[in-house]
Amino acid sequence: MITELGHFALILALGVAIVQAIVPLVGAQKGWTNWMAVAVPAATVQFLLVAFSFGALTYAFVTSDFSLKVVTLNSHSAKPMLYKVSGVWGNHEGSMLLWVLIVVLFGAMAAWFGGGLPPRLKARVLAVQSAIAVAFLGFVLFTSNPFIRLATPPFDGQDLNPLLQDPGLAFHPPFLYLGYVGLSMAFSFAVAALIEGRIDAAWGRWVRPWTLAAWINLTIGIGLGSWWAYYELGWGGFWFWDPVENASFMPWLFAAALLHSAIVVEKRESLKSWTILLAILAFGFSLIGTFLVRSGVITSVHAFATDPERGVYILAILAVFTGGSLTLFAARANAMEAKGVFGMVSRESALVFNNVLLAVSSIVVFVGTIWPLVAEAFWGRKLSVGAPFFEAAFTPFMVVLALILPFGAMLSWKRAKLNRVAKSLVPAMILAVSLGALVWAMQAHKSALAPIGLALGTWLVVGALIDQMSRTGRGSIASRLSRLSRLPRADWGKTIAHAGLGITFIGISGLMAWQVEDIRVANVGDTYQVAGYDVTLERVYEEQGPNYISTKADMLVTRSGVEVTRLTPEKRVYPVQAMPTTEAAISNGIWRDIYLVIGDPQANGGFAVRTFIKPLANWIWAGCILMSLGGLISLSDRRYRVAAGAAKAPMQGVPAE
Repeated sequence: MITELGHFALILALGVAIVQAIVPLVGAQKGWTNWMAVAVPAATVQFLLVAFSFGALTYAFVTSDFSLKVVTLNSHSAKPMLYKVSGVWGNHEGSMLLWVLIVVLFGAMAAWFGGGLPPRLKARVLAVQSAIAVAFLGFVLFTSNPFIRLATPPFDGQDLNPLLQDPGLAFHPPFLYLGYVGLSMAFSFAVAALIEGRIDAAWGRWVRPWTLAAWINLTIGIGLGSWWAYYELGWGGFWFWDPVENASFMPWLFAAALLHSAIVVEKRESLKSWTILLAILAFGFSLIGTFLVRSGVITSVHAFATDPERGVYILAILAVFTGGSLTLFAARANAMEAKGVFGMVSRESALVFNNVLLAVSSIVVFVGTIWPLVAEAFWGRKLSVGAPFFEAAFTPFMVVLALILPFGAMLSWKRAKLNRVAKSLVPAMILAVSLGALVWAMQAHKSALAPIGLALGTWLVVGALIDQMSRTGRGSIASRLSRLSRLPRADWGKTIAHAGLGITFIGISGLMAWQVEDIRVANVGDTYQVAGYDVTLERVYEEQGPNYISTKADMLVTRSGVEVTRLTPEKRVYPVQAMPTTEAAISNGIWRDIYLVIGDPQANGGFAVRTFIKPLANWIWAGCILMSLGGLISLSDRRYRVAAGAAKAPMQGVPAE
């Protein structure tokens, strides 16, 4: 009964979404207040209906209702409760319902907290957001219905993909969806502004919190996915340039560019057309990511579906929303005349450079991701574009971005003096260059990766701190520290986020340059040495888990005869799907990780063993945490939460067309 109600609620939600997509839009065009007012209650009702539907599907998974096809294919009665719940979105149908839930959640939040928006703009924003919901509600109901019943329910299910039965993957998709689906809100603001024919400083202030919220969640989601890949897959890497990883990374880059561009619109009323274009492209690349994951055109451990018909439907959605918005963008080009004028040396110019670097780097990732598909479709050639291409093509843009970022953050608006900013940043330059030179002199092999990466990371961290201190003016240290505590939260958030990026730079460069890997066959009782550590395989045994059988190894790690750690790597086999997984054992540290993997038994009685020493690995995720924390602190700034009241009145008094 609950399942049928959930299905019915989804059908009702589609009806409400159609009304919300049409009536407020007509009302805004005609100036009919009552019609515009429909948007707020409709957004609330639509969210409640989809939330109930999602709750009904969750109930089916929790209670192991195997009369539902999606539950049978993706769950099992012996599965731990956490993975029964995460199984809701660990499949194509359930994940698309989560996709729709987040779309309508953002629409409802705009209705609830958008009291400061001009009525016409608010009505149009909610209508565009609902149009997106209509498209995906139709996709779920007509091609990916999670409420399909089986005529003869089985006794038990086929279990969830074992790779997804992990805490990191349980929380990774919701954050990721909150990120790149959340960019739909920036898209809705952009299209609403184009329809209205008015983009000004107030619009820039309104769109920034929504973009920032999406970017924060996308950062958390990508960080969780990277962390999961690091410890779960057993390869020891944190990023593999997998097409689905790239599918979330590209919108992240565009969202970062959009955040910085919206600042210029808000402060200087410049870069209007560029900011609108970034909002369209950020959501457009989110749709491209959805297409890549669900069309069957790529093979990946992250891919949800292999049905080309579903891919065609998503491609049609992509064409309608991205193509339609770009057409509207071209038609409204004359309404986006920039008012602010700025010099070549100014914060505006630095932000433009920042935007170009982020956008072009995202396009580079996109080209590398789809090129194998293009080559096969047009020339019949099977190509593989791997990490060497991405690292060679993408890294230079990040190096240049890191170099200019501290300068851009400290330059004045409109016109600035570069020598004054450079003088303030001299301590950061000296420290960064000195550290880079020291690392170059000390490392055994003369690779430039580590010195450059550590120097750039230090430059970003110290540059962010100097920027923050520069905002306290002059005077005694005590008075400056007192003023420091009173700086706006947005300033603190920016400093922490930029420092987090620097720490991630340090972690990536240190790990890639200094990692030590050892692969061998070891017998029980054997001791071998890796990078100064002695590793002993003490014993190997089997253990029964709740829904798997585990082969575990007890391994002792010592250094100079002193115990460092005891680790227990394991290899699991899930009988229902007959699929093995690797559970690496990791001794985490600030300066290094010791990473052990036990493999298959060998013909001679030994076991395949992989040992990694990974310097600065945890700095990568520490940087992601700091970037997310910086975003949250900025989002908590009162200026983001209070509508632009000064701009509100004049906008309401101006005709929309």
